[in-house]
Amino acid sequence: MCRNIKPLFNFDPPATDAEIHDAALQFVRKLSGTNKPSKRNEQAFEAAVASIAACSRELIDTLETSQPPRDREEVAARARAKSALRFAS
Repeated sequence: MCRNIKPLFNFDPPATDAEIHDAALQFVRKLSGTNKPSKRNEQAFEAAVASIAACSRELIDTLETSQPPRDREEVAARARAKSALRFAS
């Protein structure tokens, strides 16, 4: 799976439509093997992104958990600290 696609479920505040669109775009890029489709394939590419984003939004909105929502800033701070340790040497 793409390393750039991050979990979007169970956050406070919830995932935005832009975040879901970006994840869908990354997924379609990975599947198609291209970052920017040709003019000929642009419509199919954008339709796939829209379809996956809609399905993803539906999934995130219907999932349930007994865990409390995670704090976005806290998760981001941990990721930055982990990255700093990884690339420090």
